[in-house]
Amino acid sequence: MNTMKALQATGDAGLVAFADVPVPRPAPDEALVRVEAFSVNRGEIFQLQRPPERHAPGWRPGKDVAGVVVEAARDGSGPRAGQRVVAHPPGLGWAEYAAVRTADLAQLPEQVPSALAAALPLAGITALRLLRTAGALAGRRVLVTGASGGVGHYVVELAAGAGAEVTAVSATPDRGRRLRELGAAAVVTGPGEATGPFDVVLESVGGDSLPRALALLAPGGTLVWFGQASRQPVTLNFFDFFDGPEGAAIRHFHYAGGPYGPDLATLVRLVAAGRLHPEIGRTAGWDGTAAVLADLHDRKITGNAVLEVAR
Repeated sequence: MNTMKALQATGDAGLVAFADVPVPRPAPDEALVRVEAFSVNRGEIFQLQRPPERHAPGWRPGKDVAGVVVEAARDGSGPRAGQRVVAHPPGLGWAEYAAVRTADLAQLPEQVPSALAAALPLAGITALRLLRTAGALAGRRVLVTGASGGVGHYVVELAAGAGAEVTAVSATPDRGRRLRELGAAAVVTGPGEATGPFDVVLESVGGDSLPRALALLAPGGTLVWFGQASRQPVTLNFFDFFDGPEGAAIRHFHYAGGPYGPDLATLVRLVAAGRLHPEIGRTAGWDGTAAVLADLHDRKITGNAVLEVAR
């Protein structure tokens, strides 16, 4: 087995196409995983839209994968061959095989299927670390913008499970109903409809959303800015900010920084216990990746999109 099928950037409207590429040769601290399913994220779409010359040499997409270890790490770390895992490599995961550091994967129990686990890594790790950044949430009022997205569902359920009173911002009633099922105390269609003040605002939309959400902060509250789904720049009038909640703070957040294995293990444990429910809006064979990318870009998919790798 010297070559495998993988999806790579094309630089055209379809974004990706299949190619035959070499099977990865794992480093001593990496396991070789036979990929059974992977999920796609909006950030990867924006990467794929870049001209090919702007990609690093050898770059291929793929950060969220689940499958079976076929070669254990040579340094003796991590799971043995035959064990099922979920993993968060830096890329190259939209393929039949992926080499992943054992520090960035977690074992899967039987009750968590690969297609479900593949939706966990980037969105789930982001949500988990975001709430750690926000601090203790029990008894606090929390506003979550962009709550219908892949990260937003996790944030709402985890924050509500931690004892927060969550107000979720969702543009459509159907998505709002699901957020209530996940624990949201209230659902509104925009920050302007929310009833403040809030101790914590978790903002991922950008554009006009951030200043409107900022105005709802309680004195001493914190707004954590973790995304810009609208792709619109944010303009803040700091005179308004100074006239607003006394002692409030704005923090920028980015989830990245390994190892990812411990957080993946936490997410898997919560899913297995029925305390976390990945929202998968679309499951398809990986030959349909281009169509799924288009629908995800146009916000026709709620939550995560998962592609299953055919053999």
